[in-house]
Amino acid sequence: MVNFRLSRALRRACVALPLVAALLVPTGAAGDERPVPEHLFGSVNRTMPTQEKVVALTFNAAWNEEGLDTVLSALREQQAPATFFLTGDFAERLPDAVRRIAAAGHGIGNHSHTHPHFGDLTPAGRAAEVNAADEALREASGTEPLPFFRFPYGDTTPGQIAEVNGLGYADIEWTTDTNGYLGPAGGMTVEKVLDRALDALTPGEIIQMHIGQGTGEGPVLDAEALPDIIDAVRARGYRIVDLRTLLTPATSTGGQRDANPLPSWALPTPGSVEDRAAS
Repeated sequence: MVNFRLSRALRRACVALPLVAALLVPTGAAGDERPVPEHLFGSVNRTMPTQEKVVALTFNAAWNEEGLDTVLSALREQQAPATFFLTGDFAERLPDAVRRIAAAGHGIGNHSHTHPHFGDLTPAGRAAEVNAADEALREASGTEPLPFFRFPYGDTTPGQIAEVNGLGYADIEWTTDTNGYLGPAGGMTVEKVLDRALDALTPGEIIQMHIGQGTGEGPVLDAEALPDIIDAVRARGYRIVDLRTLLTPATSTGGQRDANPLPSWALPTPGSVEDRAAS
């Protein structure tokens, strides 16, 4: 197994090397290796592969941290887990925000470094975006990021997914985007955000929301709607589960997963948020 320091060095080298070198980057950490979720490779993952009535909450962050305190407070009070897909640029500008997310026990995924359109980049440029974000997320959070990547703008192609898989990441997209980031100026309200989350309700749904908004002005509707989303999902008989359950392949018995499938490196710190409240 390649140790953590060597892995970091190889990732830095990949920024300047062709994609063929980048694809050889191992994914590991000292003592307890970060898994490579090969069972999720080769496809766009827009739902969790299960027939159970479960939902995963996810947030993207690239602009600013407006709404983060409200989101973390709601998740803590409602005892619900979430996964945050952050850009490396966000982590470099707002490391305290990243540390607060990690300290709360939530998973951190990779959302590229500068949020470009990946189709406009070369293969080496795309690898550089992923690796630079990984470095920034590690530095800001002090934790091991998840082996989950979410493409900027949701623009994916089979070839680009294969590239990301080669870097050790599964492509995790979403079942529905609440569009809360559009704000009132974009015609959205808290009620419309809630409706979009519930209209797509299905076993394994992955809900995409956002921290902040592009203009940096006005209410952060996803943050305001979050308590209602959690309540409404649970009222319909669904549980909020940690997206990290995807790290454990479904068993052969109806796609059921272990009650506590998180590996030791991914376990939240004592006292942090898990979905302990059964609906």
